[in-house]
Amino acid sequence: MNPTLQRIQELTALLNRYGYEYYTLDAPSVPDAEYDRLFRELEALEQAHPEYRQPDSPTQRVGGAALAGFETVRHEVPMLSLNNAFSPQDENGVFDHAEMYAFDERVRGGLGAETPEYVIEPKFDGLAVSLLYRDGLLVRAATRGDGASGEDVTQNAKTIANIPLRLHGGNLPDLIEVRGEVLMLKADFAALNRRQLEHNQKPFANPRNAAAGSLRQLDSKITAQRKLHFFAYGIAQQQGGLTAAEHIQELAYLGELGFSLPYGHFGCFPDIDAVLAFYEKMQATRPDLPYEIDGMVVKVNSLAQQETLGFVSRAPRWAIAHKFPAEEALTIVEAIDVQVGRTGALTPVARLQPVFVGGVTVTNATLHNEGETQRKDVRVGDTVVVRRAGDVIPEVVRVVLERRPMKTVETDPPAAPFSDGLQNDLFAASPMPSEKKQTQQIPLYPQYRLPDTCPVCGSGVEREEGGAVARCSGGMLCQAQRAQGLIHFASRKMMDIDGLGQKQIEQLVAQDLVHRFADLYRLDIPTLQKMKENAETLPSENEAGGESGVPEYSDGPAKKQPTKWAENILAGLEASKQPDLARFLFALGIRHVGERTAKVLAQAFGTLENVRRAPEPVLACLPDIGAVVARSIAHFFAQSGQQAMIDELLAVGVRPKEQAVTLPPAQYLPPEKWIARLPGFKISENKAAALWDLAGKSVEGLIGDPALPAEWQAWRKTETNTALLHAMQRFLADMPSENTGSNSDGLHTAIAGKTFVLTGTLPTLKRDEAQAMIEAAGGKVSGSVSKKTDFVVAGEAAGSKLEKANALGITVLDEAALLDLFKP
Repeated sequence: MNPTLQRIQELTALLNRYGYEYYTLDAPSVPDAEYDRLFRELEALEQAHPEYRQPDSPTQRVGGAALAGFETVRHEVPMLSLNNAFSPQDENGVFDHAEMYAFDERVRGGLGAETPEYVIEPKFDGLAVSLLYRDGLLVRAATRGDGASGEDVTQNAKTIANIPLRLHGGNLPDLIEVRGEVLMLKADFAALNRRQLEHNQKPFANPRNAAAGSLRQLDSKITAQRKLHFFAYGIAQQQGGLTAAEHIQELAYLGELGFSLPYGHFGCFPDIDAVLAFYEKMQATRPDLPYEIDGMVVKVNSLAQQETLGFVSRAPRWAIAHKFPAEEALTIVEAIDVQVGRTGALTPVARLQPVFVGGVTVTNATLHNEGETQRKDVRVGDTVVVRRAGDVIPEVVRVVLERRPMKTVETDPPAAPFSDGLQNDLFAASPMPSEKKQTQQIPLYPQYRLPDTCPVCGSGVEREEGGAVARCSGGMLCQAQRAQGLIHFASRKMMDIDGLGQKQIEQLVAQDLVHRFADLYRLDIPTLQKMKENAETLPSENEAGGESGVPEYSDGPAKKQPTKWAENILAGLEASKQPDLARFLFALGIRHVGERTAKVLAQAFGTLENVRRAPEPVLACLPDIGAVVARSIAHFFAQSGQQAMIDELLAVGVRPKEQAVTLPPAQYLPPEKWIARLPGFKISENKAAALWDLAGKSVEGLIGDPALPAEWQAWRKTETNTALLHAMQRFLADMPSENTGSNSDGLHTAIAGKTFVLTGTLPTLKRDEAQAMIEAAGGKVSGSVSKKTDFVVAGEAAGSKLEKANALGITVLDEAALLDLFKP
């Protein structure tokens, strides 16, 4: 072998071992000077012979060339979030663990006769990261992002000293994806902020922001200077190596592979009481830990039991984030401002004198809504108790009334009555000359009230009857709603406009280049270039000291930019013009309409036109849609401005796909149901059925029969209600039939309304493809098997879900049998 290559390989292996001993084991075997001498020797050899540099060379940890931007990485296994549990403390420091006992009951209920063990680990306050290794070498690092995709930060991750560039040990996997947290130790955070202040730069607010900003630096040399740390907490996927049966075995295996673990701060326990005892111990020692944590994560230890429990929505049933009680502090309310959200909700926000709470400096706190602000009687100038709710969102807990600023005012004394009880008109409006004015103390500032007009656009503020939230009525006319509405519209689960992200939309709105959804589809390359050039001439952020740590703009005159990025945005817009109907409805941002509700609307009506003209009582009869949601949908489509916005989208070529009506009217729309859901007319379904009979079983009879009961006559005589009955008559006459656009007669009885569970790998269908087919046919896909499951679709390596299905006697289908359900 070439002697230079051989020496480079020897030095690489030797320095990696020394680095592992120093950063992971905290047990260096050589002095720092010896490590530095060998490192300089390796650097010199690599500079002379760059072709011999090894892929796991420790010289990569000093950072490489700056990047133009981060590539997007799609997670093969989504990085899901956890549900939270809280254990508040009383004034004596006693914990209330009711939520954790409820979690334990849910786990035990899901496992039946099996008994769970639990692993409890620190909930780090950092940035979740996924590391992918092939043949022992680190090939990719990605941030969590939105859980489905994140940013490729491989170059920066390689600068983190305790992330192994090559895995250790003998039992190496062919492939492994390791999940963990990048954070900054408290001591390193303090040192970083000292350097920031020494250089007249803004200090970071907390270690989490410092870590997140440092990891997302486009220049990895800056990341290398920030002293980040990585703790592993799980395995997302693995091929080869140790086959673990328990999570605690996975953690031990990660330690063998060279990853840092929070030794002494995690453990496996036989029951929930032991878990809670450890939680209380960690809460007490939290201030003394070398890193910030905001709680503990509790997981079922058995991987087979994890599989049995499955997931609910985007969180596992087998794990929970057990947050620590929020920390509290005193500060003063300097002002109360109003924020306008995506849906137009007006939220009062207290602007506070800066106060350090729960590890961060807090300057703002939510007051939730006007009613809550008045209930707590929060006023400008008040001294208040501030808490970080869940150690995340600051909120005002209560006012310290004895510190409220007061003012003295003079008041007239009450006029003395005459002996006959009558008041002398001459002195009725003024005191007797001999009497002195009185004084009293009143609050310096009045009780808070929300404005009657939106502070952003000036539109009127509306309040739903009985609702706590006030909303701006401006819709997309309001710039505050416009940006968030467009971001929502373009997002992955909605229109999925590739290349058009939050940053670009905010710039387009700020520069008044887009106002409505259709304006996105009118964009061209000159407009996008103008947007970017205007953004680049703005003053730059503090490059090192901003909270994100990522400079958003560059100083100096705008430079001519390549147009590939703009072409990608236009291509993404063009590709999004034929969305599924449910995605389009979700994208419109109708209040109360989420992903599931949008799917129900699409399954019931099949076309956008049918959804647009569906009367409120019809909507209220749909599964999972109650009166409030139905009223919101009907109100949205009743507004001429919203209809015009949809017409504009159609005019620029957006065409939501028609789909089969898999939720036929016969299932949800018998007359007694929609009559009982007429707004403003309270009647039971039994009485509604009797009214339908009296009307001759026709809407025409309901409209015009003079012999119907007086209460009905009183309701229908109003112009609005008569118009609604006419709308019902027209809609029912044109009601879409079952399976519009489909030639399947047996589809609904086979799939619609049934619950499916998918497990294992199917021969040709991807899991999301199979789920989309089932949902389009009116079925529901669940993540776990229960007695309510109708079918389990099992592929290769189906695992415990198949076993549970067999034990419960649930019908098991392979891919061919599933596809047979869709045949005529």
